[in-house]
Amino acid sequence: MIPLQCNPAFYQLLADSYARLLGRPLVPQAMSVVEAAKWLYESAPFAVLAHNTASDPVFIYGNKAAQRRFGYSWDEIIQLPSRLSAEAPNRDERQQFLARVQRLGYEAGYKGVRVTKSGQRFMIEEATLWQLLDADGKLHGQAVVIPRTRDL
Repeated sequence: MIPLQCNPAFYQLLADSYARLLGRPLVPQAMSVVEAAKWLYESAPFAVLAHNTASDPVFIYGNKAAQRRFGYSWDEIIQLPSRLSAEAPNRDERQQFLARVQRLGYEAGYKGVRVTKSGQRFMIEEATLWQLLDADGKLHGQAVVIPRTRDL
């Protein structure tokens, strides 16, 4: 099995579901699927995270920008329940946001407080969260692009 950080099929799920829901491409320039998957993981100037559909969703993907911002390695981030990316007092607000995305398909312009592995708080700004829906409409989880953050 190809690891998700360089898996063309997983990249295609991210990119296609994003484009279908938001009407614009996830990756700014035309590249092959293999090149785009590598660029998104290694070089994208924005964080991308995805979690699965478990009752307590776990991250299944976090690009290098997300790993740097949250302070986790690949092996750590893909075992992290996504709720732990927010402090306990902010989890209810985060859960309401996730529920809106479930109903509407996506939400753009989100901001909220998140926490790194070491406990440092930071604000995510202008985030876009969307449903990871394949071409048949099957839900595989949710993903987020975080273009900007700032320390608190």
